[in-house]
This record gives sequence, structure tokens and C-alpha cells, in this order.
Amino acid sequence: MAVPRILAVAAATGRVGCVYLVGGRIKDWRVSRKAAQSPRDAAEQTQKWINRLKPEVVVTEKVEEAAKKGEKTKEIVRAVARTAEHNYVLDVSVAREHDFANKYEEAAALAKRHPEIAAWVPKKRRFFDTEPRNTVLFEALSLAEAVMRGGPTRLGAAMG
Repeated sequence: MAVPRILAVAAATGRVGCVYLVGGRIKDWRVSRKAAQSPRDAAEQTQKWINRLKPEVVVTEKVEEAAKKGEKTKEIVRAVARTAEHNYVLDVSVAREHDFANKYEEAAALAKRHPEIAAWVPKKRRFFDTEPRNTVLFEALSLAEAVMRGGPTRLGAAMG
């Protein structure tokens, strides 16, 4: 089975990010502040991404297992998943794996595997700084990689 065109979408407070992969390689990535304003805005932006990029699979985080996400952010993720469901794409929700000590180590590791996004690796914040907006890109990439690691079996399970 060929690796499908994957659009992975992640949400965080104040921003929604997407990463588009074809054959396992990043072809596009975006961050939207407007999409994070409401579930309606998230659905509208997701529809634009789907129309433009034409993915076969849309990946989101399983909100039931997203303990660190606020309720508004979870509603935004649900809106993204609903939008994918209404299109002719496979909608896959995966648990976010936390294999690293923090988001910054994860971003650095992902950038080594995907050098095209290396310039976007966020610098570690000081405790009083807000979280860098680019972290959401690496969250999305992590979700996409979780599906790609599972291969056809994971996609098949998501369909059932």
C-alpha cells in the first residue's frame, strides 16, 4: 500500500496548525490563529485546507485522551474531525504519544527526520513566556507520524 496523502491537524490555545505529507514527506504546513477562535472557524479553515490540498487522510488527536487540552481546544479538534468526516477522506483520531521529555525535544527530533521544517523548530521558552506558536506544527507532525508508523494496519483499524 502506498503511503497516502495525509493532512494532520493539531490545536492548541490560540492556534491551529496543519502539516500536509505526501509519501511521508512534508509538502506544506500552516498555522492559523483565526481557526482557533471557534469551532465554526476551525471547520471553515479545515474545509479550505481539504479543498486545496486534497488529502486522502485527515489526522486529529483523540480528544478523550487529551488531558492537557482545555474544553475550547477539544471542541475545535472535534470540529476539525467532523469536517473531515463530511468529506470523502478517511478521518483518523490518534492518541498523542509523548515519547520525549518536552515539546521542544520532540520538535528537534522531528526536524531531524523532516529537515524541510527545521527552520520552524521553536526555541525553548522561559517559564514566563507564552508558548511559541510553531509548537502546534510539531504536534500535528507527531500525529501524522503516529499514523504512518502504524501503516496500513492502523489505517484499516481506523476505518472499522
